[in-house]
Amino acid sequence: MTKRIAFQGELGAYSHQACREARPDMEALPCRTFEDAIEAVRSGEADLGMLPVENSTYGRVADIHSLLPRSGLHIIDEAFVRVHINLLAVPGTPLDQIEQAMSHTVLLGQCKEFLAKHGIHRITGADTAGSARHVAELGDPKIAALASELAGEIYGLDVLARHIEDEGNNTTRFLIMSREADHSRRGNDGMITSFVFQVRNIPAALYKAMGGFATNGVNMTKLESYMVGGTFTATQFYADIDGHPDDPGVKLALEELDYFTTNVEILGVYPASPDRH
Repeated sequence: MTKRIAFQGELGAYSHQACREARPDMEALPCRTFEDAIEAVRSGEADLGMLPVENSTYGRVADIHSLLPRSGLHIIDEAFVRVHINLLAVPGTPLDQIEQAMSHTVLLGQCKEFLAKHGIHRITGADTAGSARHVAELGDPKIAALASELAGEIYGLDVLARHIEDEGNNTTRFLIMSREADHSRRGNDGMITSFVFQVRNIPAALYKAMGGFATNGVNMTKLESYMVGGTFTATQFYADIDGHPDDPGVKLALEELDYFTTNVEILGVYPASPDRH
């Protein structure tokens, strides 16, 4: 039986591309929302989930960090996808016939130079893959979509122009989620440990909590805060560090962190992707 990996969005979305690249042997399962993708894994409808957490241009993906601790799932891997944007149109359409391009507002903003050069007006769509599907259904040669090549392949559209984004380094980081944790050492590029914590209500608690990582030589690659419970006083922190919880330095740092926090929850221990460097 083919295993499935759930993602948020329609077939042809960049999250679908991440599934295909990171787990080519699995069937991709599109879901309407992030919550639906998480529930698909929790219920057993899917074996894994692919969740975007941050983009090199636009920062973290809204709501994801607050969903992770409540998901009941575990991070077992990470994946990076280069966001190459392509102009897609109905088959046989020449580029000079395109008058309008439809896509998510973020992608439209990333292709301003190309669209201005060719006199193409922007139309805001719900998302990238949905815009490609809509253009295919319209069948109007004057209207194109900005999306992945995978979307063009799925919806039968021609690629009129490839990689038209203004910036050449736009990348999205994804986390692969599972019902079961896997803390085994694996991969060739080191391990990453991700966790969330809340600091105790004492002066300089965050400073003191972080001190253990510095004194034990542990590299913290990410530290982000977000509100919990809808209040301005309850703050939770999400962190990524280089290393495995069994590494002597990491072990000591986590012990020190525990002293200055009300709770620490490890979300995953997983191999660093070679693409992160």
